Amino acid sequence: MHYRQNNKERKTYVQGLRSFGSILPRGLRGVLKKSGYNYSEIISKWKELVGEEISNCSYPKSIKMSGNNKDGILIIAVKRGNEITLEYSKNEIMDKINSYFGYQLIKEIKLLNFNAKTKKKNKIKNEFSKNLEKKIEEIKSNNIKKSLHQLLKAAKNE
Repeated sequence: MHYRQNNKERKTYVQGLRSFGSILPRGLRGVLKKSGYNYSEIISKWKELVGEEISNCSYPKSIKMSGNNKDGILIIAVKRGNEITLEYSKNEIMDKINSYFGYQLIKEIKLLNFNAKTKKKNKIKNEFSKNLEKKIEEIKSNNIKKSLHQLLKAAKNE
């Protein structure tokens, strides 16, 4: 048995063997204790949980859990103009999320508005792609030019 020297806690270990909880980084332990895996699961399954119509105009921004990891508050960011749709479907969203997890994870849903500034992004994208096209034309190899044009075309379609 040995002691870890640079640790505030004096724990004894059989050489080479440690508990799984002591191996995890301190920040990750805090997230797991606060049910961070629930939030990540909601984010990854958002489209399946709420449907395509709601997922296109919103996303889960954060989740605030109570002390016993039940009865949490889900904060959803909503595009301006779609608040009414989400307001009427709050209970349905809560029911779907709670039935997915098997217990009452979400007790309340709060909505936050955000402006989708797509016009500015599209303008920047178009300027950026025009600059790329100019640089691609300077390349001498036809095979590379063709490949880069296809890549740029695929990136524009996203």
